Amino acid sequence: MVKIGILVSGRGSNMVSIIRACNEGKIDGEVVTVISDNPDAPALAKAHSLGVEAVYIDPSPGKVVLKGEGERRYIEHLKSRNVDLVCLAGFMRIVKSGLLKEFRGRIMNIHPSLLPSFPGLEAQKQAIDYGVRFSGCTVHFVDESVDGGPVILQAVVPVFQNDTPESLAERILKEEHRIYPEAIQLFAQGKLEIKGRKVFIKEEAWKR
Repeated sequence: MVKIGILVSGRGSNMVSIIRACNEGKIDGEVVTVISDNPDAPALAKAHSLGVEAVYIDPSPGKVVLKGEGERRYIEHLKSRNVDLVCLAGFMRIVKSGLLKEFRGRIMNIHPSLLPSFPGLEAQKQAIDYGVRFSGCTVHFVDESVDGGPVILQAVVPVFQNDTPESLAERILKEEHRIYPEAIQLFAQGKLEIKGRKVFIKEEAWKR
């Protein structure tokens, strides 16, 4: 059973979907800790209500990038809980250097666009402003790039002419809650293999 640590900054809706998927047996794993860089994140209270340890850890000195003493505290806490997989769920800091070295190939993120299109912030607004007809979400492994790691799963949603960033985000979020637990379960089953830029899923493991 895979031990999962989740990093959050805000409301934690994807965190909740992962915890519930574990509790319902959809993931062969357990969320053993939730860490936030924001002491006021609603995700902390939500995790506590679901019976999961949730802590604030000061991320300083980094303003955007998790680094230095702050990064060391995160690594120590995750290792103390014997975490196998780190899941970023609305974690608003860039993960680099030490954490990547410690958990290479074992950090996942979800992004609200069909990467490599529209990385970074305000992905839904980027999609609407660009005029695309379809957008979606991507679960990927994290590497040194920003939203550029190997893709695990993607889901597509239509972009309507009257969409706002908020309405598109709501439609995408439903798919996020579906495919993030699926990707974690594939990891838990040992069905994911990274080869260069690609993630290969063993065929016998999974049929959509």
